[in-house]
Amino acid sequence: MADWQRYDIHSLPKPTTRDVRLMKPLPELMSFLEGLPEPHILFDTQYRILAANAAYRRQFSPDRGVVGRTCYEVSHRFSVPCDQSGESCPLMKARESGQRERVLHLHHTAKGEEYVNIELAPLLNAQGKQAFFIEKMESLRVAEGQSKAQGLIGRSATFQHMLAMVARVAPSMATVLLLGESGTGKELVARAVHEASPRAARSLVPVDCSSLPENLFESELFGHERGAFTGANTARSGLVEAASGGTLFLDEVGDIPLTMQVKLLRLLETGTYRRVGSSEQRHADIRVVSATHRNLDDLVAQGKFREDLYYRLSTFPIHLPALRERRDDIALLAQALLQRVAGQRKLKLSDAALQLLNIQNYPGNVRELRNLLERSALLCDGDVLEASHVEQALLAGRRARSSAPGADELERAVISLPGQAPIATPGALKSVERAALLDMVKAHPGSRAELAAQLGISERSLYRKLKTIQLQ
Repeated sequence: MADWQRYDIHSLPKPTTRDVRLMKPLPELMSFLEGLPEPHILFDTQYRILAANAAYRRQFSPDRGVVGRTCYEVSHRFSVPCDQSGESCPLMKARESGQRERVLHLHHTAKGEEYVNIELAPLLNAQGKQAFFIEKMESLRVAEGQSKAQGLIGRSATFQHMLAMVARVAPSMATVLLLGESGTGKELVARAVHEASPRAARSLVPVDCSSLPENLFESELFGHERGAFTGANTARSGLVEAASGGTLFLDEVGDIPLTMQVKLLRLLETGTYRRVGSSEQRHADIRVVSATHRNLDDLVAQGKFREDLYYRLSTFPIHLPALRERRDDIALLAQALLQRVAGQRKLKLSDAALQLLNIQNYPGNVRELRNLLERSALLCDGDVLEASHVEQALLAGRRARSSAPGADELERAVISLPGQAPIATPGALKSVERAALLDMVKAHPGSRAELAAQLGISERSLYRKLKTIQLQ
């Protein structure tokens, strides 16, 4: 039980309809809140803030007072409570459950929008009714709701649900299994779990299970003693030891050889392991986060993955949404990724380029979007990335047409060419494709075979495209 919960809450005055400025919380409670390092506020059943400690004022409203204002106006700039604006309101949840509630919100702060963990607890009056609420806030600094150079970025509902799962499991020691397609950012989410945990001061050690040969897997993971096998001239610690006190991230755990799965299971069940060539049992002080893009249920059914290991790894599974499931985040991601790939250049995306990016299906997810933007930036000589640069980059991609919608959908797309108002014509994108291909043919000094290789298509496909625009 927290210290404030042991406070004599029955002595608190019952709220009235008088002006909130006349309501004075007990000075002892005010003093207690003021001394807390995390942002805290005290508010009534009408969402009106009665007291806010210094940490809250610094983070959420350094230039303006908060007492007398509503919590949703200060935090969200809303004119109505959160539950009426599409958010999960902790006060409403507490009223329904009668107990403490936790939610993840995107709040306005002095540094911009940040994801914030909120823990709210009701205070009861002498009649046992909820009279006041105390709210504690902690920023989840591993994610942003706006375009930033690093970290997880997103605002969509599916992204926020995933992030809420991260915030809930991170403080615990539970093993976490990240499930998602290739390119969805599983290592970033693993780092988010680590950095939001009590182990953040120690190392996050990634292990790429798919790249380790079976005969080296045990040695890499657990280490070995001198003379344990040919070439082992010195004793060597493994990745489990390197992660001591921190987090071990097992990426592509579905690729772990069956012979090693039983040893990993022992590590998870007993917290112990042995170096190769040693009989000494060592203790592992680690937290395990694993990830895979494969269907582990299918692998278990096929006898390729141990069922007992699956249950040990999946104490808390988290689904990472594909990019097509969070299209609302493409604009934010594109701006942030463009900053990363463009280096010192100050590139901007035109509206037409963004529209073209928005209609792609991205089987490679965020990684594919990043690669597409990097190619587009290399094809752009100016300061604005246009739709023609994106279309040229799509042509150059090995899976260009498989990552795009059908031809009919592309032809109907609305684009804006430089210097023109937005237009919607049946052949708009085909015109952009023809222009981009024409530019590449004119600029390419080599043979058609070399150009086809550069575009990632067959020479026959190139000739077919050239024939359609009468360049052959």
